[in-house]
Amino acid sequence: MAKQSLSQLGNDLYSGKKSFNIVGRRKLWYLIALGLIVVALVGPFIRGGYQLGIEFTGGSQFQVHLPEGADRDPAVATEVVQQQLPGTEPRVLLVGASDIQVQTEQLEPSQSIALADELAAAYGVTNDEVTSSFIGAVWGQDVTRQALIALVVFLIFAAIVMAVYFRTWKMSLAALIALGHDLVLTAGVYGLSGFEITPAAVIGFLTILGYSLYDTVVVFDKIRENTAPEEMNGRRTFAEAVNLGVNQTLVRSINTSVVALLPVASILFIGAAVLGAGTLRDIALALFIGILVGAYSTIFIAAPVYSHLRERESAIVENDDEVRKARARGVDTLARKPRRVVKKKADTSVDPYANVG
Repeated sequence: MAKQSLSQLGNDLYSGKKSFNIVGRRKLWYLIALGLIVVALVGPFIRGGYQLGIEFTGGSQFQVHLPEGADRDPAVATEVVQQQLPGTEPRVLLVGASDIQVQTEQLEPSQSIALADELAAAYGVTNDEVTSSFIGAVWGQDVTRQALIALVVFLIFAAIVMAVYFRTWKMSLAALIALGHDLVLTAGVYGLSGFEITPAAVIGFLTILGYSLYDTVVVFDKIRENTAPEEMNGRRTFAEAVNLGVNQTLVRSINTSVVALLPVASILFIGAAVLGAGTLRDIALALFIGILVGAYSTIFIAAPVYSHLRERESAIVENDDEVRKARARGVDTLARKPRRVVKKKADTSVDPYANVG
């Protein structure tokens, strides 16, 4: 019954029998987005700032390998570190089913050896069961620089491709605004929750860019179809045509997001709760948040922004005025049939709704 109801809802939304006024309430979505962005930007710093992984800050790392079933009390490691290095606040993590990971500031070789010995003694294992390594801050800075370069190159390339594909820079701009919204909120969740930002998390951030744009392109493709001159023809206002496109792809967007979230949620649960694998957890967490936010922004940010950017164009203003005047006379504009356009071989006319601006 639920499947049939969802299918019927999808049919009604596609035909226009039912419709959610998403574009018409854009001011509400703008206010919600603005509030969320302010919280995402300010909240982490009120809480104490972002927790950057050792790969970005540099430092020493120790891994204690314990027998299965052994006591893995993180307080033991914290006490040992603070005895050896007064004033240090170590980061202690449970890794896998039996390991403990301890991260500190970068230590001298003699300090690393002494701390490894103390950790082994505290947990009752041999020195061979404690491995140590260190990561220099220079390497972390290089990772950060490369990640930022990758982000900028991706955004420029995506903007150009979308502008060429849709033949209007305004669709490209609307998509990038929604994409920026996704990145800010995803990073904000990391900062507010205290999750550590690692290279794996950065990979997750870059991955959600592709997913968010994919969902946006699908919706925009339908919007472009609905706003073609032969489809408009004084039947709908531009905002109504955009809103119809959003409603027609709404169920598809929800289904796609749910299907994408299920395996990511499984990876997140297995990586964090079962295996204790930090890399899986970091990537999956970024993907999980990004997919949710990306699905939301495509519907409530990208489409309304695109409609907003184009509503003052002369061709669109003329069409919207015609629709309003006809309805004021009691004419059912939706009853008009779409105009058939016969293209001649030598036709070089330009679509006024595709490349204005």
